[in-house]
Amino acid sequence: MADPALHPETQPLKQIAVDYTPEACTHCTNSNTITLTFDHRGGARWRTTTRFLYGTFSALIQCPPGNTTGLNFNLYLSSLEGDKSQDEIDFEFLGKDKTIVQTNYYTAGTGNREGIHQLGFDCSDGFHEYVIKWGSDEIVWLIDGKVVRKVERKEGEDFPEKPMFLYASVWDASYIDEGRWTGKYVGCDAPYVCVYKDIHVPTGTALDSSCDS
Repeated sequence: MADPALHPETQPLKQIAVDYTPEACTHCTNSNTITLTFDHRGGARWRTTTRFLYGTFSALIQCPPGNTTGLNFNLYLSSLEGDKSQDEIDFEFLGKDKTIVQTNYYTAGTGNREGIHQLGFDCSDGFHEYVIKWGSDEIVWLIDGKVVRKVERKEGEDFPEKPMFLYASVWDASYIDEGRWTGKYVGCDAPYVCVYKDIHVPTGTALDSSCDS
């Protein structure tokens, strides 16, 4: 069977679930746009209502302007957020430096496979396209059509293989590594609004509508 990640048939995202602070998340299906706001209420997180097993996931993202130190903005796949044995594939923006993005992936709850990539632009200056192509033997991360990282499965090594939701969130990560990861939150330019548009998910690889297993 051909690897679904190598066949990028996708469709616009039509439906989401909001895991917390729904009043800080807006979703317009007509324009295929989602906003997440971080302010005195904290942040918010949305996800697809179904899991997918492999395929191509994409969005145009504009991160918030101003001093975003301490915050984490992201687009990622996870078998279930909060599960200590999750599989996961990430794009993460680190608020202390908006000219870089971090990629990572987890298998059975184990990550430590981070990569830091120079964007060549400020992620708050307009929209840029971020794509994750996930297959049974390969993960590819692309930005504006250019491959920034490719990981191929090696014999004997674990690889993400659990069906996964597409997630995005905005949260205060100041406490991670004593602030060294994203910096310490200042909040002088709140509210911070991260905008996602033209979000696409795979065609034909959705598996279920449950988030309990």
